[in-house]
Amino acid sequence: MNILIAGATGKTGSRLARQLQTAGHQVIAMHRESSDTSVLPSDARLRQADLGDLDGDVCDGADVVVFAAGSGGDTDESMTDKIDRDGAKNLIDIAAAVGTQHFVMLSSVGAGDPDPESDLSHYLYAKHDADEHLINSGLSYTIVRPVALTDEDGERNVRLGDEVDPHGEAARGDVAAILARATSDEALKNKVFLMESLA
Repeated sequence: MNILIAGATGKTGSRLARQLQTAGHQVIAMHRESSDTSVLPSDARLRQADLGDLDGDVCDGADVVVFAAGSGGDTDESMTDKIDRDGAKNLIDIAAAVGTQHFVMLSSVGAGDPDPESDLSHYLYAKHDADEHLINSGLSYTIVRPVALTDEDGERNVRLGDEVDPHGEAARGDVAAILARATSDEALKNKVFLMESLA
């Protein structure tokens, strides 16, 4: 399949790109002009784009779209809205308009029912809005909500669903593996679930 990754040069997106390449898929790596594309597989198709100002052809040729982008932990609320909420929603709309088969969203624990008292409340509300937009888009979707991310590769021993410890950890390598699985696993389609790595 041709799989477009938004956030392909990020810590999770680059792992996902390599895993998808290994599985035999063609990666379309969406990246900003300033991004370091050397972290991507050598045969990845590069597609320069800005989530803050997307063109209508950004999803052309993609069978599946994965949103693995993020504004980053040090950005202000306006940038969170621009990338994590509005950028995601615009990408969903474009994917739906061109007939993309499936959309995979990297979300976050807490996005299902954001806690207004949380230090991350603004971010979680932005992710919540993007998730709801995807659910209501008419697209086939999978929404993955990992718990606290670590930069480990993980052991591919994971738990999905209601039994996940919301205070646990999720290795980025494991998260990438679940995102890769979600691009084609019928059992994960039209599902929203928490995810954690297990020791």
